[in-house]
Amino acid sequence: MITKLSEEEIKASLERTPEWSMVGEAIQRTYRFEDFVAAMRFVNRAADAAETSQHHPDILIRYDKVTLTLATHDAGGITEKDFALAAQADGFYGD
Repeated sequence: MITKLSEEEIKASLERTPEWSMVGEAIQRTYRFEDFVAAMRFVNRAADAAETSQHHPDILIRYDKVTLTLATHDAGGITEKDFALAAQADGFYGD
């Protein structure tokens, strides 16, 4: 079973991923791209990673911006699984 992180654990993890912020019981980041096609390439890579890990983010697409919101619903909040997928998405962003 996956357990929800404590406030201290979330704070420490956010310090290691400063582009991400806590929004309610989730973490969130908005990425900006040169155009819609680049944004969709990123979304497809993030979707593949999400499917592989069976951990699916909320995805908001606005032309050249993509916002990912991550929470582990089964655990009722933020878990290590969220930060792991966030790190993968950050890696795709630089590619």
